[in-house]
Amino acid sequence: MPARLIDGAALSAELRAGLAQRAAELAAGGRRPALAVILVGDDPASRIYVRNKVKACHEAGVASVLHELPASAPETQVLECIRALNADPAIHGILVQLPLPAQVSEQRVLDTIAVDKDVDGFHVRNAGALMVGREGFVPCTPAGCMAMLDHIDAALEGREAVVVGRSNIVGKPMALLLLQRSATVTICTSRTRDLAAHTRRADVLVVATGKPRLVTGEMIKPGAIVIDVGINRTPAGRLVGDVDFASACEVAGWITPVPGGVGPMTIAMLLRNTLTAAQHRRARVAARST
Repeated sequence: MPARLIDGAALSAELRAGLAQRAAELAAGGRRPALAVILVGDDPASRIYVRNKVKACHEAGVASVLHELPASAPETQVLECIRALNADPAIHGILVQLPLPAQVSEQRVLDTIAVDKDVDGFHVRNAGALMVGREGFVPCTPAGCMAMLDHIDAALEGREAVVVGRSNIVGKPMALLLLQRSATVTICTSRTRDLAAHTRRADVLVVATGKPRLVTGEMIKPGAIVIDVGINRTPAGRLVGDVDFASACEVAGWITPVPGGVGPMTIAMLLRNTLTAAQHRRARVAARST
């Protein structure tokens, strides 16, 4: 029986409708949520991602401010832009589009963003909060994956979960979120020996490697839930995931499509984090005025 689809586009649209209501309530209270996006350089893929995020903000009633810097911009200029946004009370979330040019340190840039405006969840303090199970901003893509698992009522406690990929953006936080739900988690890397031996054990398989069609149907446990985070463009211009969709569909119980799966959910979680940041700031301002 072919796998059932986890439709990220449809779920994202549903969530964003609720987020738009939250944004309208905040705006009615005198504080319209606002996200600042910094784009360094003119990478075509980055520009598309930024355009989609700005569009999503507009549709949800969230103000967006785009700061574009040339690819030659020195690190000091990028940091100065971030510090100005940190100090601006009208800005609730700050996102720096990755990757950055070679002359700019990604870690210094991310750690300069104010923790309470770090809606991407990449600051070391937010990463540490996730590690120890405290409140903080969770990276948007793993948060979106968890929302999809919740949407299908996936039972995670005691289940075997395998995450293929160990990035700070997806792999590591994804593993921590699954651990928080009492799954038994294995993290695989590009150097894992006999990758298929691990993936075939997975009740829940999350693949985030950036390698097109790395995981095939024969590497998947029958009935498994497969979350494909990858998005790759083939020489023919077609978008494909890190999972071979055609063969995986013949084995998996649930699967996310590419495109239309994890991508829209990432943007929904970015909006959610921005609204949460705006609500937190309103609460702090109210507390100071009493």
